Amino acid sequence: MAAVRYLERFQQPLVNPTWTQIVEREPLISFSHYLSGRVNVLCSFADEIIENLDKGFSGLCVDVGQVERAESLMWFWVLGAYEVVRTMHQAKACFSEKLVQELSCLKKILGTVRMPAAKMEKPGKRTAVTSNRSPAGWDIQNRDLLVNDPEESPNVSARWMLSEFDRVFSSIRKSDVLSHHEKAYAGEPLGVTSDNV
Repeated sequence: MAAVRYLERFQQPLVNPTWTQIVEREPLISFSHYLSGRVNVLCSFADEIIENLDKGFSGLCVDVGQVERAESLMWFWVLGAYEVVRTMHQAKACFSEKLVQELSCLKKILGTVRMPAAKMEKPGKRTAVTSNRSPAGWDIQNRDLLVNDPEESPNVSARWMLSEFDRVFSSIRKSDVLSHHEKAYAGEPLGVTSDNV
């Protein structure tokens, strides 16, 4: 069973579905087939991260291999999730106001973690983060990773960040996607088209 709710929508296969059925199940596909697929990959990574954390912190001893795998996947997940959210936020005219607000908050959270991990800088500053640090702090009691700059507070939990991404993307409905991705760049009028009805 998937730990990430977003993946639950794919439990039942669609047989010869109509476009409307496809979009009802996977609303982001009417924005971009490619981006929708990337979200599915990120959610699969999230499931694997959670599974590795559960197994790595399950006994009296920590299974370092499992926790390291979770941390490595989390690094890739943060980079990918940030780019997906940034792309959507950049094309904000393609989405409902409610979703744009959710994306804005999520982008800020992801940016807080991405900057120290990817650019080795403190968010919003041209100041280096310390290189003498673990890629992620271990929260053994909560079977979790702390993934932000260790010199900053509050701590950002990997499980919390994965669940926040899942919450936002699981809440997306057909009515939240107003237009296809290319229209945000082509200067075409936005809104419902025959392609996304």
